[in-house]
Amino acid sequence: MNASQKKKFNRFLFYALLIIIAVLWIVPMYTLVATAIKSKQDFFSGISLFSMPDTIAWSNFSNAVTKGRLALYMRNGLIVCILKVPLGIFIEALAAFAMTRLNIKHKTGVFIFFLIGMMLPMQTALVPINVIFSRLKLTNTYFGLFYVYLGFGLSYGILILRGFFRSIPKDLDEAAFIDGCSKWNLFWKVILPIAKPAVATLVIMDFLATWNEYLLASVIINENAKKTVPVGIMTFVGEHGTDYGYLCAGVLLSIIPVITVYLIFQRYFVEGMSGAIKS
Repeated sequence: MNASQKKKFNRFLFYALLIIIAVLWIVPMYTLVATAIKSKQDFFSGISLFSMPDTIAWSNFSNAVTKGRLALYMRNGLIVCILKVPLGIFIEALAAFAMTRLNIKHKTGVFIFFLIGMMLPMQTALVPINVIFSRLKLTNTYFGLFYVYLGFGLSYGILILRGFFRSIPKDLDEAAFIDGCSKWNLFWKVILPIAKPAVATLVIMDFLATWNEYLLASVIINENAKKTVPVGIMTFVGEHGTDYGYLCAGVLLSIIPVITVYLIFQRYFVEGMSGAIKS
């Protein structure tokens, strides 16, 4: 096999691999959509999982919002995300700024201390969190859930922002100080605007992680009126039977906020990830 044939063969393998990955991703999404528009009668009729129904059951979507209280669960999830994501990123940016631009002692040690939070399995903290929150009466509260999400999310955000801040030249700091810029203005008016790609990346990933988190939400929130989307959708699963069309319709509706956030911030996503990896 000569060089030209080898190059064509490698290209063929590359595109074949891409097609396989695309199929593996598309098939579950297709079955989710196909199931969401089927009625109970379609399931009893023995219709194939991959077949489209003759009549689209739009009532699955309306039932998910009203009967399934999905609108309430989405509102609860948005409240937690709106509280947690901006404040969490702001705290992470302050910590990353201190470790990269300020003369503080033991910068590496402080950074490692924050990274320990990523190494701690969340499951090991469930019992202590449940006991402490019960005593402090923080269960079934937005603040209790927001507080835990904030604590567990800091490490990853600091890791990303620290890497991006380190890629920003220190010459900008000196020029800003010469112009009379304070440390706060350096952070707010110079470093943070330059770090928009990394911030946008964190907004997307943090919103997605917070919106889809199930384990902590199921432990802290037991009251049905305050459940977030992942915990609330589990109420769609019946004890003796499940309407899968109704369930899948709820799942499809629940991804609308995530897609919206991604479409708003996606133009910064790739640039932010490449900047964070440089260091």
